[in-house]
Amino acid sequence: MAGLAVSLPEKWSQFLKRLADGHGVDVSTVVSELCEWVFSDFDSKLEFDVWLDRAYPPKRQGEEEARDAGEEASEEEGTEGRI
Repeated sequence: MAGLAVSLPEKWSQFLKRLADGHGVDVSTVVSELCEWVFSDFDSKLEFDVWLDRAYPPKRQGEEEARDAGEEASEEEGTEGRI
């Protein structure tokens, strides 16, 4: 398994630590098994990918959307004085 440092919100960190301690395993084992379970089928992977794209658009896509929004704002400013 590849080493990966992940920062979890405090409430989830405490919850997972309690679960791990209660079962005598390391938190990283719980998180690893959780990921294995969640992403065990194609549909779950696809659903996560769609969610991630919506929540955090890929960098290039986000840059393009910001540029497009800027262009639209510029066009609107240019037409405000016209009737």
